[in-house]
Amino acid sequence: MAFPGPGLRPGLFVYNNKQGTIMKRIMLCALIGATGMTLTACKDGKPPFNEIPDFIQGDINQTSYDGVTDDLLTAGLGASGLATAPAPAFADPLNPTAAELRRLAIYNNYRALVDTAPGGGYGTFFGPQVDASGEGLIPGDEYLAYMAVPGTDVPVTVMAQVPDSFDPERPCMVTAPSSGSRGIYGAIGTAGEWGLKKGCAVVYTDKGTGTGSHNLATNTAQRMDGTLTSADEPVQFRADLTDEQRADFDNSWPDRFAYKHAHSKANPEADWGLHVLQSIEFGFYVLNEKFGRELGNGETLLTINPKNTVVIASSVSNGGGSSVRAAEQDTRGLIDGVAVSEPNVNPEVDRSFTIRQGEGPVITEHSRSLLDYTTALAVYQGCANQAPAIRDDAPLNATFNPPAIGENICNSLANKGLVSGATLDDRATDALRILNEEFGIQPEQNLLAPVHFGLAVAPSIAMTYANAYGRAGVEDRVCELSLAATDTAGAVTQIAPSVEAALFSVSNGIPPSAGVNIVYDSADGQPTSLPASASPSSNQLDYGLDALLCLRSLAQGSDAISGADLEGSDAELATAIAEGIADVRASGNLQGKPTVFVTGRADAILPINHTSRPYFGLNQRVEGKKSNLRYYEILNAHHLDVLNGFPGVADRYVPLHHYYFQALDLVWANLTEKQALPPSQVVRTVPRGDITTPLAEANLPAINPEPDAADQIVFEDDQVRIPE
Repeated sequence: MAFPGPGLRPGLFVYNNKQGTIMKRIMLCALIGATGMTLTACKDGKPPFNEIPDFIQGDINQTSYDGVTDDLLTAGLGASGLATAPAPAFADPLNPTAAELRRLAIYNNYRALVDTAPGGGYGTFFGPQVDASGEGLIPGDEYLAYMAVPGTDVPVTVMAQVPDSFDPERPCMVTAPSSGSRGIYGAIGTAGEWGLKKGCAVVYTDKGTGTGSHNLATNTAQRMDGTLTSADEPVQFRADLTDEQRADFDNSWPDRFAYKHAHSKANPEADWGLHVLQSIEFGFYVLNEKFGRELGNGETLLTINPKNTVVIASSVSNGGGSSVRAAEQDTRGLIDGVAVSEPNVNPEVDRSFTIRQGEGPVITEHSRSLLDYTTALAVYQGCANQAPAIRDDAPLNATFNPPAIGENICNSLANKGLVSGATLDDRATDALRILNEEFGIQPEQNLLAPVHFGLAVAPSIAMTYANAYGRAGVEDRVCELSLAATDTAGAVTQIAPSVEAALFSVSNGIPPSAGVNIVYDSADGQPTSLPASASPSSNQLDYGLDALLCLRSLAQGSDAISGADLEGSDAELATAIAEGIADVRASGNLQGKPTVFVTGRADAILPINHTSRPYFGLNQRVEGKKSNLRYYEILNAHHLDVLNGFPGVADRYVPLHHYYFQALDLVWANLTEKQALPPSQVVRTVPRGDITTPLAEANLPAINPEPDAADQIVFEDDQVRIPE
């Protein structure tokens, strides 16, 4: 059901959340003051948390789940349903209901981040059924709304889940901003699972990204619940085009899509911290609507607030980075502690300190931006995949990266003077050297980088973030790239209606995903999906290298081949991108909040020399002895646990997810029981060696409360020192 926000007696105040909010605050504080009671929010001028926040747009949709037929965590599928295939189906594939879309979205988002394959830890170390009864279904209430941030009218989805086990006498809250570019259920299996099982309210946001897609041919977009509409009504995203402009664009570039993260012209990452802080405020409003006591005259008195509630900012990857930024920006004391896994943080560049692992090389060029190192991976990784050092040993390399295309990429790079060597082996080895030595990609990341490239991780991030940082629109077609469905030959085609109907539940918000692909409009011959594209400069299938080099040029601010300054619109866009990157840089100031980072050393998506490691160093620079940040680097762990279900990966790697839950447990114990956080350290896990061998406790040693000196990560003599 939808409600405008009950709690204050109807008729006493204006209820439209866009009017009268200041007067409501003044009158409520005066009312409470007249009773002789005190209210911190009134004393210090901060708004109370029992009214609709100003930033909420429209109605709040509330649904109750009984924990039997449906629930908050598993959408009624239970632990076994989440782990089994096939995925839940729609009764009518062309017209799925909101409930069916939600169920499939939870199924897919859970499985995208958590390895549910037998023996990988699911059901033993983590999962809905662990430390719970039966299938782990959790009854409770779910509240969904749109919210806005200053400077843009693009809606951001926010959600609060309140389990029936929530105790208003001991309130707690966990933030769950989505990872990657995922939608509102993107963190359901990570922060969502831990918080709901703990009995905490969990507040989610899609961070202004999400699966919001706009079919420019039909003007179809997604409502908040994922159902499709072409009507003029609130939707997750529509491109900033008039009907005439959209028709003209579709005439020139038919059947294209605009996506919220790439094309909103909002650079949503600049506001990720604010999105999380607003989600917390929304959570407090929901809790006080549900549990707030009433004064004698029928008015609600704030009972659940930041001072009596344990609030942990959390999530993984982009969601983890969002919670870190929220902690840095928290001026109201909303957040008590932080527990994140593999956070996407772009720390402010401070080269006054270095990074060194064991007796390895000293890393001075750390803290590169996401777009910087990702465009480098997009350009060089396809060639590096053929290097003898990793060609035959990297899991799934041959499956995802046809050797012939890899050789073509190497040849194209060589012809442009970007790699050296007379043979394929020489050129591929040089490409790998460039990534490892010039861009600070750790050797431990080399074996997993090929499968990520084969899954188009680097090209998709490069394309999306170049658009987002530069605040470009779909009509700009940055580097001649667009988004569309394609056929088996890579040619643009109309999307199948049943595929589009499921986008909310299947897409990860950053194509290629769920049938929508990156298209190189200037590919030799005709617009073609990027992996199947031949560059005009080479006339051979080289993964559209010309387009990737264009993205690389925008990221570095100069021509990627010649090094010459960019000119005209390219120079203007590169400047806008640089400004967009500056807007997302993290300060390193966590304001003394107890904080835990866990990151896998083999992370091949967010390289540790540019994310967690330099953030730790920057934090030591900024906070010094006042710092409460602990950094745990997990050996034999990486970014995408879901890959651990595949042969060649399962035998080498352990689930980072397990240590993420430990991080949450440690921060919880620190906040509620005053237990000290263990020192920063390397955790030496033991791979299971065979996919048929289930993980055991011996494979997953706990974070040590008193690690040996040889395992401790320290900041000494202007250097982050990481044990080998």
